[in-house]
Amino acid sequence: MVTLKDKNSNAWLGSLTYAQLQFLINELKDEYKNDQEYLVNRGALEMLKEQGAEVALTQVIEKAMGDKDKVEFYWIKS
Repeated sequence: MVTLKDKNSNAWLGSLTYAQLQFLINELKDEYKNDQEYLVNRGALEMLKEQGAEVALTQVIEKAMGDKDKVEFYWIKS
């Protein structure tokens, strides 16, 4: 399993499977080779859905966003 944490507060956002993480890595194109941080806005979330992201993955991101337009998070192995 993989844990997502808020980049600013380190608050727990949710858990993903390794397959869901790999999907994020593939779709969000890391800025750096071993990047573990992401910024996802509403447009990127819609793109993930269109590309076939699992509902559980998009739900974690949507919940983390709340009423904001974006969320910044990082992942760690749990």
